[in-house]
Amino acid sequence: MSFYRQHILAILLIACASFCVALCLRYLLIENSTIGEMCEGWASGWACASRRTIIMVVQSVALGWIALLAAALNLLRPSLWKCSLAVAATSCGLVLYNAGLAALAVALLLLTLARVSPKAVCMRAQ
Repeated sequence: MSFYRQHILAILLIACASFCVALCLRYLLIENSTIGEMCEGWASGWACASRRTIIMVVQSVALGWIALLAAALNLLRPSLWKCSLAVAATSCGLVLYNAGLAALAVALLLLTLARVSPKAVCMRAQ
């Protein structure tokens, strides 16, 4: 699969959007002391429910595993949606405390870019 300009722009847009969402979740919801004090006693509300859900996802390292799995699948059989999922999960994982597995996913994504396309192999053989 060759990446066209539109694909690259879409992947960059997905990366920037997921990075911004992860930053907002981290600094406005997880690390905010007022929301933390309010939710300490299992208070109800969308902010406390979202905070508990995000903390549970972060503690289970789900974002890192999703990023790693999507990047590995993208390395084996590249496609736009797998690359987009890997980039989104990786950028969220890097910001939301799943940096170990997300960094490995970045390495696999870079290896995907370094792959030789089958068209190039056929052209060299001639």
